[in-house]
Amino acid sequence: MDRTQDRGSSLFGLMSSTDPARNVPVTSSSSVLSPYMNFDPSYLTIDAEPQYIMPEGAGQRRGRFEMAFSQIGGSVCVGAGIGGMTGLYNGLRDTKAAQLVGPVRRTQIINFVTKNGASSAQTLGIIALMYSIFGTAVSKARGADDELNTLGAATATGLFKSTAGFKKCLRGGAIGFGLAAVYCICTSKDRIKRIVGLSY
Repeated sequence: MDRTQDRGSSLFGLMSSTDPARNVPVTSSSSVLSPYMNFDPSYLTIDAEPQYIMPEGAGQRRGRFEMAFSQIGGSVCVGAGIGGMTGLYNGLRDTKAAQLVGPVRRTQIINFVTKNGASSAQTLGIIALMYSIFGTAVSKARGADDELNTLGAATATGLFKSTAGFKKCLRGGAIGFGLAAVYCICTSKDRIKRIVGLSY
């Protein structure tokens, strides 16, 4: 027999196509079982929650301190965008009313955009910073991270930020509490229903 025929269809010619080692059954009806099919099926079960390799002592989700950085940065960017658009609108309106043209008008519009953008970014950034500080402090004091921390931190931020009189301070706290309540209702409906005892 020719040696090329003995090698059969093997790519590298290491075994013949009629080698019995290549005909291993994949079912358990025979006494021989493929080693690739010999595993525990429980390893393939998919859990409802994702599994991650966490460092020792770390929680399964990011805490308020870790989320504070993204919240503060996002608030600064949102404030800059809103302030910039407001400054652009005011700049176009005021320069048109003042009948400015050419480079003078462009300079005034840029001044409006940069000043309003920086002011709004600073304001929202400070609010986010205070909210993060209060939220982290309440979370550490209570030893839990839930909706009560969100409500308390938002209310304290509104009270602390409004320093122009008692009425405005209460109004700021009410606004903070209201925004936090809307946020909690939108993001934690099922949890709130379980806490209240509603089953529908």
